Amino acid sequence: MTILHVAVPTLTQALGASSTEVLWIIDIYPLLMAGLLVPMGTLADRVGQRRILLIGLVVFGAASALAAFAPNAPMLIAARMLLALGGSMIMPCVLGIIRRAFEDEGERAMALGLWGTVGAAGAAVGPLIGGGLLEHFWWGSVFLINVPVMLVVAPACFLLLPRVEVTSPGKWAIGQALLLIVGMISVVYSLKAGVGAKQPLAVVFLVLVFGLAMLTVFARKQLHAREPMLDLSLFTHPAIAAGMIIAVVASGALAGVELTLAQELQYVLDKTPFQAGVFMIPIMAAAAVGGPVAGYLSNLFGLRLVASLSLLVSAAALGFLATSDFHDPGVSVPVLLAVLGLMLSIGLTASSIAIMGSVEASKGGAAGSLEATSYELGTGLGISLFGVFMSAAYRHAIAIPEGLTLEEAGEATRSIGDTYLVARRLGMEQGAPLIEAGKDAFSSTHSVLLSTAAGLIGVLAVLVFFMLASYRDKEAAHD
Repeated sequence: MTILHVAVPTLTQALGASSTEVLWIIDIYPLLMAGLLVPMGTLADRVGQRRILLIGLVVFGAASALAAFAPNAPMLIAARMLLALGGSMIMPCVLGIIRRAFEDEGERAMALGLWGTVGAAGAAVGPLIGGGLLEHFWWGSVFLINVPVMLVVAPACFLLLPRVEVTSPGKWAIGQALLLIVGMISVVYSLKAGVGAKQPLAVVFLVLVFGLAMLTVFARKQLHAREPMLDLSLFTHPAIAAGMIIAVVASGALAGVELTLAQELQYVLDKTPFQAGVFMIPIMAAAAVGGPVAGYLSNLFGLRLVASLSLLVSAAALGFLATSDFHDPGVSVPVLLAVLGLMLSIGLTASSIAIMGSVEASKGGAAGSLEATSYELGTGLGISLFGVFMSAAYRHAIAIPEGLTLEEAGEATRSIGDTYLVARRLGMEQGAPLIEAGKDAFSSTHSVLLSTAAGLIGVLAVLVFFMLASYRDKEAAHD
């Protein structure tokens, strides 16, 4: 996901993609993933996680090759849909296999921590690898890089994973799966479109109502079915609910903060994409080591304390970053970025431990799919919410210099990117003051945004502390 964002400008020019097509190239993957993860997780519990994982790896590898050589935007969108299908098979199975392989709670916490490290490290190196590939190869190289990885991982899984595994009884009802897929995609799309102001409010409302109706029908069928496709009792576990909330908020905050910082560094501080990537190494590198730290601390102090404190320290780091001067970062800004990345990563791993530690091994795929859905939902909504907030605050903060027409002024206030486009057309004499006004507005806007995010995560820390009270009791009983 992070490697693609670097390639978007290049592939847009190469494929002649419209703004709508670019939006679908980016959005179709998380949108379909959000709808497919739970059905694929429950299917894996029925027929075996090893089998679904292997199929997912093959599909993901083939879809990567198709995306790399797509001749036009519609073909790339179709390849991204296939990538989502493969990814939705892989994610819940990995978590389910970890749940089954590690019965000891301490070992499972460390294993989930290592899994979180790999995910965070992938997100961290994505922009750097993408920037390096695009300097030497065509845009398709950012997809083609997946193929050799799959060629190593798929045979390794085939040889190493146990062929005999415990599965859940019952059939996988395709009709119920379709209800869930359509309902989830409709709800997620309406949330993203509503937050991003991409569709009229009436359309957003109708799609949301339709999606909720599909999910209601699905839930009613689960409650009355002899062999339900998804065990809805999972949602009654306070630890699972807390884990999902942490996953949505922490992944959303991480994605939104990285997006905001990338814009601040490039538009305001005039850094290149690669320089911006280097500047953000502390947040990414710290996020990569947060997983094992979370596993170790959870075993030492208990999940409740670790989850709550990680969110509280994240909120404090965001608050300090909101008042920091990025023009003169010194040591404090890199340290704060590292603390933020570490604490949000610990929070994400804590969500894994809470969710996967609250279910038996035979339901690991379903629980893993709920967690993965929370990640996808959090990342997508985080980027949309931060983007919309920035746009609205920027519009009010920018002081347009005199001499611009009403049309030019209106376009320049949409975003800092639009400010730069208008300034480029105006020329140096009129454009320079406009860019300076845009830089000042963006800096003050990003301070307000980070402060608001800090307040919300602080409130979440208190909420999680109370929601995980029963999980603490369970740990005490084990002790």
